[in-house]
Amino acid sequence: MAAEMQRFVTSEDDDEEMGMDVKEEDDEDDDDGEKNIESPAMLGVDGGLAASSSNNRFVHHQQYQEQPTPQGGSRRCRPQEEKERTKLRERQRRAITAKILAGLRRHGNYNLRVRADINDVIAALAREAGWVVLPDGTTFPSRSQGARPVGGTCSTVVTSSSSHIPTQQTPPISLRGISSPYQNTVEYNACQMKSVFVPTSSPYDESSSIRTNSSPLLGDGGDVHNDPLLGGSIDSLDNKQVDISTKLQERDFAGTPYVPVYVMLPLGIINMKCELVDSDGIIKQLRVLKSINVDGVMVDCWWGIVEAHVPQEYNWNGYKRLFQIVREIKLKLQVVMSFHECGGNIGDDVCIPLPNWVAEIGRSNPDIYFTDRAGRRNPECLSWGIDKERVLRGRTAVEVYFDYMRSFRAEFDEFFEDGMISMIEVGLGPCGELRYPSYPVKHGWRYPGVGEFQCYDQYMLNSLRKAAENRGHSFWARGPDNAGSYNSCPHETGFFCDGGDYDGYYGRFFLNWYSQVLIEHGDRVLSLANLVFEGTCIAVKLSGTPWWYKTASHATELTSGFYNSCNRDGYAAIVAMLKKHGVILNFTCAGMSMLNQNVDFSEALADPEGLTWQEI
Repeated sequence: MAAEMQRFVTSEDDDEEMGMDVKEEDDEDDDDGEKNIESPAMLGVDGGLAASSSNNRFVHHQQYQEQPTPQGGSRRCRPQEEKERTKLRERQRRAITAKILAGLRRHGNYNLRVRADINDVIAALAREAGWVVLPDGTTFPSRSQGARPVGGTCSTVVTSSSSHIPTQQTPPISLRGISSPYQNTVEYNACQMKSVFVPTSSPYDESSSIRTNSSPLLGDGGDVHNDPLLGGSIDSLDNKQVDISTKLQERDFAGTPYVPVYVMLPLGIINMKCELVDSDGIIKQLRVLKSINVDGVMVDCWWGIVEAHVPQEYNWNGYKRLFQIVREIKLKLQVVMSFHECGGNIGDDVCIPLPNWVAEIGRSNPDIYFTDRAGRRNPECLSWGIDKERVLRGRTAVEVYFDYMRSFRAEFDEFFEDGMISMIEVGLGPCGELRYPSYPVKHGWRYPGVGEFQCYDQYMLNSLRKAAENRGHSFWARGPDNAGSYNSCPHETGFFCDGGDYDGYYGRFFLNWYSQVLIEHGDRVLSLANLVFEGTCIAVKLSGTPWWYKTASHATELTSGFYNSCNRDGYAAIVAMLKKHGVILNFTCAGMSMLNQNVDFSEALADPEGLTWQEI
């Protein structure tokens, strides 16, 4: 007993240097000053951790007195008033820390956990200043990677759950010379954001020897957060610390470019009367996004809502209210010029048709819509055959798009001037994507059907006829008659099978014309978009169709307008056109969403990774 008591000999100053947190519950325990209390675990002489035991007790006195030991030393007990002073200092320290944390959360956008302490504050400030802070407290400049400590056993053991792993930041991908959304180096450097650190569970939580020296605190989500107090052997903790350092080195992204994060708003956030739906709910949700350091939001500006009834009469009221709310919360905006119909496709939860006055024209002249071989019309978007035809109350389709974009630019000029609108995405086809509507669900298409060519309206057929005459083969002015139906497989057709007509003289002519119409449509619309949104980053969404990618014909891509058979790069001309206009390419690989539906890619010879690799 005497030998064990010797391991607890320490001074009053040593107790304070240990920095032990004081529980609020201690107020009740200290009232019983004459009772036996449990002695805290402290470091022994040999550097190990002395285990706390309920049998190691001593009598507490309110006066200083000496206790003899076998070595002739003595130990003094702390009086009640001194313990009260210690607790008072601890409460004051905690009160100051709480005010600092509250101020940083409110004004500095620091993502600090509810149970954060002064170590978290110092670490957050150091990271903002460009330093790297390891879980064990080791700190070094982010640019001095050579001076970075090598993973191994750390000499200092983490005694709180304030360890954070930096959020992964991926550098932006350059798409064959497509320009960056940042206009210049100054703007890019100005976009560096304060690092967001998400608290992770401590590696010591799995240890059965954990003890807590502070009461649990309930966060907003009702979870209990405890600060772990180390108990057990130093060797076991060192082994855990080695694993932490190794993993942290693998996830260190200090110095990498910052990637902005935008969240897509619901499709039906604006109703058909151009009114903002549930503004109070939107405000709450946007504040949540702001609290987690999201840069901004993306929203569709639907042509069918804004210019719904009369040509060139635009109603922007709902969008004005939405944009003002976004500005008040200090988020940025990416806006989509949506010239297509919403509803009927995968993921659509609302129905927003094309403008009523366009539908009236379509009833008398259905050739303004894309048409398949059987004559079925698709009112999802306007046919590219009327891009230069004045069939929309005296205007061409391209002029209609231009007037709409020009009205938007004039209406929201102040948001462009202050940089709140950071990007405009221009819709160029169905779902806003640059492609033909070759696999519409409303016409019975199901994965992994190859789809059908959409070139049988009179305006597209007239364009095909002119191209055939210019080639000297007027009998080629027709669409393929052996390309199957929406749900056919390539080997079931005479056009897409290995050695099929797609690779013959007529097939190459037709596919070249079909894809060229797509490129020319994008070129015309983007030329006018650059005039309207001069100085603003412009983006285009390109569809990814990876099924049947491993076949020779790439049938699904051919019907979509991408002439990308095995002996030809069908995306080079598209990317060259986008580069010409200096726009950003947003590539959506449809196969990724199908993974969530447990679709067997091997059945359709799909290769999403291969298609993505070719695109970028």
